[in-house]
This record gives sequence, C-alpha cells and structure tokens, in this order.
Amino acid sequence: MTNDPESGWYAVRCVFSVEWPPKAAGQTYEERVTLWQASTADEAIERAETEARQYAATIEDSPSTYLGLAQSFHLFDSPGDGAEVFSLMRTSDLGPSEYLDAYFDSGTEHQQSSP
Repeated sequence: MTNDPESGWYAVRCVFSVEWPPKAAGQTYEERVTLWQASTADEAIERAETEARQYAATIEDSPSTYLGLAQSFHLFDSPGDGAEVFSLMRTSDLGPSEYLDAYFDSGTEHQQSSP
C-alpha cells in the first residue's frame, strides 16, 4: 500500500486460464477483481499483475495461468458498502438478451446465484 496522500483506490480485473480438472484444461477461465491503493492506474496494474502471477502458482493440483489481461477502474470513493468497484463499458450491436447471453449468461459459468 502506498502512503502517498494523492493515492486512490483501484479495482483491477485479471483473467486466468484454469487447468483443473485436467480434461477441462484450456476450457475454463477465471476473472478476478482485486483492490489496490495506488498513486496511478499503472501502479495498481503492476501490483495486481505481480499478485496474479503469485495467485496462479499457489495451488499445485489446480494450476492456473495468468493470461496477461489486466483492466483497471479508479474508484470514485473509498471502498465501502455499496461502493462501485469495477465498471467496463462495451459497444455492441447485440440486443440486451443476446448481449447477456454472449458475455455473461452463456450457460457455461461456474457461479453462485441467489435462489
């Protein structure tokens, strides 16, 4: 963490290829968003990428590979209840349902959802 009074909070999304189970290697991907207090987006990304490589190497029987994609979002406020921690805008010709199916609800996600 930086002691710079000009620092802010950044959320950084990194993408990984998950190699477990072996028969599914190269077919499962993980997106992680981590928070960093840094002076710039570049500093936050650099720190997040260092952590991403360490994270990818931590579990021997479930290895992951950091794919080198990091996207940063500068938080407008300090982290807290209801704070926006990541935002990404994308232009698409797809309609709302098709867009959700293509990017977020393809049916192949490994996620928890509320009942």
